Amino acid sequence: MVTGLINANPIVYERKARQVRSAPTNIDEYADEPIDQQEIFDHIRDIKDPEHPYSLEELKVVTEDSIEVNDKQSYVRVTFTPTVEHCSMATVIGLCLRVKLMRSLPSRYKVDVRIAPGTHATEAAVNKQLNDKERVAAALENPNLSEMVNECLAPTFA
Repeated sequence: MVTGLINANPIVYERKARQVRSAPTNIDEYADEPIDQQEIFDHIRDIKDPEHPYSLEELKVVTEDSIEVNDKQSYVRVTFTPTVEHCSMATVIGLCLRVKLMRSLPSRYKVDVRIAPGTHATEAAVNKQLNDKERVAAALENPNLSEMVNECLAPTFA
């Protein structure tokens, strides 16, 4: 975790109860399984904040309503809200969201990760970085940044 916190006292919200999902009864093992907003939220809700011992869900950085899914067009958009408008970790948070979804979703999905409009001082620059494949690949080649992302994605079993 990072020392010298940008937001030393974030507001921590209660976690939502997890919804139990039932498996379909008629399974065609070759068919594409539809993916919905709840499934995407379940993938990203437990990502840890790089500065705090809380999940992105607990800090309301991501919510179910901030996720758009178009399964027919294989498109997912996650819009996240940093806890403060000058958050220096916004790019890392967005990178964590992108990496988690890249690892969790079938490769046919296009993933778009964005900062909520008007919630960050350098919103346009961060959005450009997060949605540029070459910049994302270069960032993940940096061992320190890659380690930070992997720490944020590590399961907590909480």
